[in-house]
Amino acid sequence: MKHRKEPPGDKNIIGARVVAIRKAKGMKQKEFLAKLQTAGLDISPTSLSRLEGQNRLVQDYEVVAIAKALEVSLRELLGEGTE
Repeated sequence: MKHRKEPPGDKNIIGARVVAIRKAKGMKQKEFLAKLQTAGLDISPTSLSRLEGQNRLVQDYEVVAIAKALEVSLRELLGEGTE
């Protein structure tokens, strides 16, 4: 996968956390997309890339599915208690 050339956007606060958690778990985007689908969220690779780059708004139900797919709490996904 290509490295991101543009700086992160400002459409969501979880994109960078999604990337960090996913990579810490050794999970590729393709594997993560499959886990999201299992959690009930079917998004395209482009949509995921835009989400991770913080260039896409994220719906509340998507945040829940993302946390479930990453096997983390909503608090951890939102970065609460990590400072």
